[in-house]
Amino acid sequence: MAKISTNISEAQALLEKGELVAIPTETVYGLAANALNTEAVASIFEAKGRPHFDPLIVHLYGKSQLNELCQNIPDVFYRLYETFSPGPITYILKKKEIIPDLVTSGNDTVGIRFPNHPLTRELLFESGLPLAAPSANPFGYVSPTTAQHVENQLGKRIPYILDGGPCSVGIESTIIDLSTGTPKILRLGGLALEEIEEVTGKIEVSTHSSSNPQAPGMLSSHYSPGKKLMIGNIEELLKTHSGKSTAIISLSKTFEGIPIENQKVLSPSGDLKLAAANLFKVLRELDKENIDVILAELMPNIGLGPAINDRLKRAAH
Repeated sequence: MAKISTNISEAQALLEKGELVAIPTETVYGLAANALNTEAVASIFEAKGRPHFDPLIVHLYGKSQLNELCQNIPDVFYRLYETFSPGPITYILKKKEIIPDLVTSGNDTVGIRFPNHPLTRELLFESGLPLAAPSANPFGYVSPTTAQHVENQLGKRIPYILDGGPCSVGIESTIIDLSTGTPKILRLGGLALEEIEEVTGKIEVSTHSSSNPQAPGMLSSHYSPGKKLMIGNIEELLKTHSGKSTAIISLSKTFEGIPIENQKVLSPSGDLKLAAANLFKVLRELDKENIDVILAELMPNIGLGPAINDRLKRAAH
């Protein structure tokens, strides 16, 4: 059983010894290790059961640490950083040799993020460590948005969980590749595409899955709730799936023919930011219920809607 606490000094001491610590961010909880300690990084893969070809994101306090870790940093990075960091955006940049290949799965690029959670920012500042941290859950399962979620799935494998309360964003960061001449979105996430394009102009979105991904979260099967999940028009799906063994995930509506306790409304007001914050919590709740199939509707294709749809499609893969 992992210790759950808000003691930053205790978390720092464990990380400096090469131990794993679950940390809160505004997106989801991460499973952190010193990114420059190869043995510690290897422990992340072991604890999660994560394939070694899936790269990790490195979390930093501020851009002053970048020159030690990255090279050929383009001007667009600084414009994006000043606008969105700290926040739910990850930048793919050319790495220096100081970053172990295990962190990047042998790629010559690395994902860098500046998380916006006060406890983790204090931990990053006080320790000065770059922290490699994928989501703090067994590989392929629903990402954790509370300390208890981490304890439920990884508590027997790690010593410490830094408790920062529920995550405010609730889905992983948007990933933007800045390692070539043209910025490209590799993963939709907690920062809306429209906001990014206000800084970069029109930008290509390339979120296809890969068996040898350049960035985290690009595998086609991910975020699985452990139940069969089908996506589409709820009314049409209900023609063949109804009754007590069926559950529904919708943005704001409820539907006849399904027990109300089996219906999970992400945001009664239709607020997509609230829907994103609730998504993984809802998937976890349904995973515990005695149901056979989950029916989910696609969200509107604006704001965080595409990122929510991306997670639903991967969960249904």
